[in-house]
Amino acid sequence: MFSDRTNWRLAQNRFTQAVEEVRARGARILDLAASNPTRVGLKYDATEILAAFGSRQILDYDPQAKGLLSARVAVSDYYRELCGRNGNEVNPERIVLTTSTSEGYSYVFRLLFNAGEELLVPKPSYPLFEFLADLQDVKLVPYPLIYDHGWQMDFPSMEKVLTPRTRGVVVVHPNNPTGSYVHASELGQLNEFCQAHGLALIVDEVFLDYGLEELGHFTFAANQDVLTFTLSGLSKISALPQMKVAWVVTSGPEDQVAAAMARLEVIADTYLSTNAPVQCAVPTLLEQRKSFQPQLMERVRANLAELDGQLAGQNASQRLRVEGGWYAVLRVPVTRPDEELAIGLVREKSVLVHPGHFYDFPRDGYLVLSLITAEDEFGEGLRRVLEYLGT
Repeated sequence: MFSDRTNWRLAQNRFTQAVEEVRARGARILDLAASNPTRVGLKYDATEILAAFGSRQILDYDPQAKGLLSARVAVSDYYRELCGRNGNEVNPERIVLTTSTSEGYSYVFRLLFNAGEELLVPKPSYPLFEFLADLQDVKLVPYPLIYDHGWQMDFPSMEKVLTPRTRGVVVVHPNNPTGSYVHASELGQLNEFCQAHGLALIVDEVFLDYGLEELGHFTFAANQDVLTFTLSGLSKISALPQMKVAWVVTSGPEDQVAAAMARLEVIADTYLSTNAPVQCAVPTLLEQRKSFQPQLMERVRANLAELDGQLAGQNASQRLRVEGGWYAVLRVPVTRPDEELAIGLVREKSVLVHPGHFYDFPRDGYLVLSLITAEDEFGEGLRRVLEYLGT
């Protein structure tokens, strides 16, 4: 009765079962996997945010396939601040609003791929790609990120997995959960790789603004060398995941961009899913990043310092280098599979962490920790984790 593309394992995994069992006992779980910024004790300007929805414009239905021009101009202004120093700007007519980056991926997948064609995706990385690809009949082919005093793209391995059915490459900038940016030294290689093989670039930049090191970060929204689709949104930029506004920016050679935009506009016009009230509020909601990002980054830096301080007292585990984003990767002794370790932590220490296999780490020995957890909870949870690892 059902399509093969939805033939997923729907049974609850053992890790989730363990979490629910502990919560059912009434135990307080210290959440070192927190991903919802609205529930970690940070402050929002509620007055400004709510006032943004008071315009009478929201009573008018003005269907624009790419999204309201006022919202797209606000997104363009955001990029002007990011890349104005090198003279590149993002044309609002090259922006398509979506309800989420997930919807943005679906637009781009429908634009670029016939059923069964292949997309290169980084490994380790965020597990959502598998579901998005299944729903669009796209075949994912992983390419490894390698770690040597920091994460790097492995171009020789990317060459090896290419086939005549490969149509594009996904880059997450910075990657989740490794926190690694594409470095300026890799950008030229990446563009040359795509040019040589006729591939499009699909770039996820939701964590772009949260850099922890001075690396000269850049946005792919200004990339002109190959056809590039850059995805981002309010979920991370302004830490407002409930507002459901994201976008796709198309850049690259002008003839390819024009052809892509003509098709994307038809796709967007077919769905028209971004609602008018939130589109009208986009200029205000984007402006919120300027007051919210500093306090979130203060939290991230404080927790990173706490992590390094506690790790300094032992030799068994180490933090891998993180350049940006909200997460840290902890390399731990391999005494059991990562999932068993995470289950043991939640059952015996009431601490929630993510096992590395959730993100397709190639082997056991990795835990992923959120850096946006409230500082006192993070410190106590980490103490319990290291205590458990030492038993």
